[in-house]
Amino acid sequence: MDPLFMSISLFRRRKFDDCLEICTQMLNKNPYDQAFWHLKTRALTEKVYVDEAEMDDEGIAETLLDDNSIAQVARPGTSLKKPGPGQGVPSPGMRPTTQSGRPLSGVVRPGTQSGRPGTMEQAIRTPRTAHTARPVTSTSGRFVRLGTASMLSSPDGPFINLARLNMEKYAQRPHLARALFEYMFHHDNDIRSALQLAAIATEFCQFNDWWWKLQLGKCYHRLGLYRDAERQIRSAIKTQPTVDGYLYLARVFVRLDQPLAAIENLKQGLEFFKGDCSLLKGIARVYEGLNDLVQSSAFYREVLQRDSTDIESIASIAAQHFYSDAPEVALKYYRRLLQMGVFNAEIFCNLGMCCFYAQQYDMTLSCFERALSLAEEEVIAADVWYNIGHVALGLADLNLAYQCFRLALASNNDHAEAYNNLGVLEMRREHHQQARTFFQASSQLAPHLFEAQFNLSQLTKEVGDLQSSYRAAERSHTAFPGHADSSELLDELRRLFSRL
Repeated sequence: MDPLFMSISLFRRRKFDDCLEICTQMLNKNPYDQAFWHLKTRALTEKVYVDEAEMDDEGIAETLLDDNSIAQVARPGTSLKKPGPGQGVPSPGMRPTTQSGRPLSGVVRPGTQSGRPGTMEQAIRTPRTAHTARPVTSTSGRFVRLGTASMLSSPDGPFINLARLNMEKYAQRPHLARALFEYMFHHDNDIRSALQLAAIATEFCQFNDWWWKLQLGKCYHRLGLYRDAERQIRSAIKTQPTVDGYLYLARVFVRLDQPLAAIENLKQGLEFFKGDCSLLKGIARVYEGLNDLVQSSAFYREVLQRDSTDIESIASIAAQHFYSDAPEVALKYYRRLLQMGVFNAEIFCNLGMCCFYAQQYDMTLSCFERALSLAEEEVIAADVWYNIGHVALGLADLNLAYQCFRLALASNNDHAEAYNNLGVLEMRREHHQQARTFFQASSQLAPHLFEAQFNLSQLTKEVGDLQSSYRAAERSHTAFPGHADSSELLDELRRLFSRL
């Protein structure tokens, strides 16, 4: 069989290693064979390719080093940094929130789960879901570091020496230039060289090629030049409207903290591409970031009307039903995910909680047992044990609950919620010093949790430390202004202080 035909067949079947082996053998015989060179470049790119058309995740480093000037006091509902109370949002007492005050979403996304850090101490603290001690950046999970992919795929060194390339020569060959650009951008992560090639190719095409304009916008976005990226992507959309163009432009607006502009841009894209699920999900995510869960759920439902197998939409709607006191409805959505083949610890943990609150006790513990057997990471195992502890509290088995929370801390020593619940159990046993230690540990690990602050305030008030109680009650009220018990405790402490 012809080697070129065989390698193309392997490439289409996504057997990239076999394809690369044939390409390397043929290039050793004839290094100037453009067909095999082009195919090997495409195969190396596809091995590490990540779809960047999805909404971007903003890392901690980008947040702290962001030098874009943005209004410090934004109008409610116009900023992702300080989202307002929103619509359809249960209180933090009913639905857990992130550090930035947003409700937990149905799917784990770094941008929504970690929140925006308020201080340097919070920024450099290792997040619960991280695999390294390095602060989270957008390069942690999305982009391959420069040179890493080259050494993995080619033990003898990089396939293409970018420093010695004649960019103008390749820019005049459109098919080779596009493959080379994607290799630079996705495989080697050499954004500056990719930007240079894109600029020369755009000039060679007399600024009429929308694809190169879009690639220039991608490079500017990766380099943090958002206004330049906006200008290039708008020009590309004007020449040729594409779904990717509207998604990239929405990412630029999200980075500039202009969520309303991002929504407007995505809705303009829906006028050209009716019912496109990527654009609809983008709008739903922005609304979710603004705490407008009513609008977010509406767009997720519209996605499901067009694609009934979209995992993110099903999970997000299920979470919304669960925290809206409809566990029976949420249970149907999670069972749908299970039927679709989503088989992991998280889905069984959610099924167990839905079964418990729907009073289907016969299925609860079996779901949690399956979740524990599937939990490959200690962080996930800690969350499973924490939820089992909640079930034990509902069954009034305090000893089992205590052991479960202890096991959660054994799996993840930074589990703030488990510290808080252990403190409550110690308070019931009248072990005040141990309870105070647990509450303080919980409040230090998660300052946004009002429960730990309020419990600490109650405990210190009982032992007579009124000043510490007042400070803790103030922190609790700041974290959750609508908490009636915190307000009552503050008023009571103020009356006591006025008598002194």
